[in-house]
Amino acid sequence: MTPRSYCVVGGGISGLTAAYRLRMAAGDDANITLFEPGERLGGILRTEQLGGRAMDLGAEAFVLRRPEMPELLAELGLSDRQLGTTGARPLIYSQRRLHPLPAGTVVGIPSSAASVAGLVDDDTIARIDAEPGRPLDWQPGSDPAAAELVGDRFGEQTVARSVDPLLSGVYAGSAATIGLRAAAPSVAAALDRGATSLTDAVRQALPPATGTPVFGALDGGYQVLLDELVARARPRWVRAAVDRLERAGHGWTLRDDAGAVWSADAVILAIPAPRLARLISRVAPETFAAARRITSASAVVVALAVPGDTAFPACSGVLVASGEQLRGKAITLSSRKWGIPGDLQFLRVSFGRFGDQLAATASDEELLAWAVDDLATVFGLAVEPVDARVQRWIEAMPQYGPGHAEVVARLRDGLPATLAVAGSYLDGIGVPACIGAAGKAVERVIRAIEAANPEVAR
Repeated sequence: MTPRSYCVVGGGISGLTAAYRLRMAAGDDANITLFEPGERLGGILRTEQLGGRAMDLGAEAFVLRRPEMPELLAELGLSDRQLGTTGARPLIYSQRRLHPLPAGTVVGIPSSAASVAGLVDDDTIARIDAEPGRPLDWQPGSDPAAAELVGDRFGEQTVARSVDPLLSGVYAGSAATIGLRAAAPSVAAALDRGATSLTDAVRQALPPATGTPVFGALDGGYQVLLDELVARARPRWVRAAVDRLERAGHGWTLRDDAGAVWSADAVILAIPAPRLARLISRVAPETFAAARRITSASAVVVALAVPGDTAFPACSGVLVASGEQLRGKAITLSSRKWGIPGDLQFLRVSFGRFGDQLAATASDEELLAWAVDDLATVFGLAVEPVDARVQRWIEAMPQYGPGHAEVVARLRDGLPATLAVAGSYLDGIGVPACIGAAGKAVERVIRAIEAANPEVAR
């Protein structure tokens, strides 16, 4: 029996999870080749030493209500490394002041005027109060930009000061670039079921108050997870990018940018949508057309270690409203958020929104200076960094625009059976969604090979 061969293109969390799932499904004899041209694996998960401590400079946290991450950690024997937040909540910086994060909202969309009292003006409060009495023209299954619906029902201040700060933090975008079904799927579902107003839909969509942490992280950073996935998957790591993909009988031929040619029974493409489009234009034209519709934003994380007695307020960080005179879009007080002890405090200042070129054009020195200036403006503190790291993520934040789910469905439907995709542009931008998409990709190709060759599936 000839061992099956699989190629995974892309060495981020999606590619590493796919390689691990392939190993578990296909067995020890399977040949798994992983293509990643970078000097390290992990993609936008990157753990560095800062002030003598491991700190994540890409994705920092994962949503605990999704099961994929806790289940994977348990499977890998890493559950004891999972951390929860301290319960400290973020603030919103708007109109040159700090405000509590509105309660009773779904991604900042309020369930009542009281939710955003003090954050928006009296006219906006009155508009939200009156919203249930206004006719609602909603077509089930529709997917407008979040800003379109929220702005129409609750006014532009609600968008800029309550919704934009949260979506900017998640997507490096805004309510104008993110569709409602991606931003607030539970709200869209409530509207589909016949909610009589947006206020009513948000009330139906509010998650139950459990008192448990919403976010988790890993003690030692995401590197702990990456190392374990590599150890379990045991792929052959080829430090090259794939620049050509072609059919070869029932399988595939790949050529890397060093000119080497590889063959595989099945391929999983765990690369960003722009790279995917360039690679599959000949073999999957419908997928190519869909992938080209997905745009991305760039971002920068400036991580700082500062003296332990720096008098930050008792919050987990700050989200910045649209239109403020700050360079950054968010501040994470990591020590407050995760309860990190020690003589130093750790924090992250995030920059970059969809449409700007800051991540590509600003120097490290400029970014560090802007971070310190923003901290002084927001907190009124003269912060003196003890250590710092700057990490850029170019076109790493896919924008889940209106109709995104339909685009993704067309993208997947256009693929041959033994070719699958994984990545943050598919089913969610967070790590749990990437883990889930990788699992789907592996199930797809394994099922296709078993259907074609049941006697030699393994």
